[in-house]
Amino acid sequence: MSENSGRRNLRMPNSDELFGVVTEHNGGNHVRVQCEDGQNRMGRIPGRMKYRTWINQGDVVLVDPWDWQDEKADVEWRYTEQDADQLRAEGHID
Repeated sequence: MSENSGRRNLRMPNSDELFGVVTEHNGGNHVRVQCEDGQNRMGRIPGRMKYRTWINQGDVVLVDPWDWQDEKADVEWRYTEQDADQLRAEGHID
């Protein structure tokens, strides 16, 4: 049984979270993210992800916009290329 066969259960956004695509890496723990609602936000990579998950330009991520500053967001999850393809095939992202 290979991992590539069939649909995989992916982490989906909760009520506050949005899909986004990393458009620019600004060094350190900051990235520029084009969100599904059309907003371009500054994303902050939290410490728990910073050294475990490499985030590159073009990656599909899940962001949680800040309540008090809408132009900023926390990056909550990064999808692999295979997961992003599945999300596109299912119509969740463009």
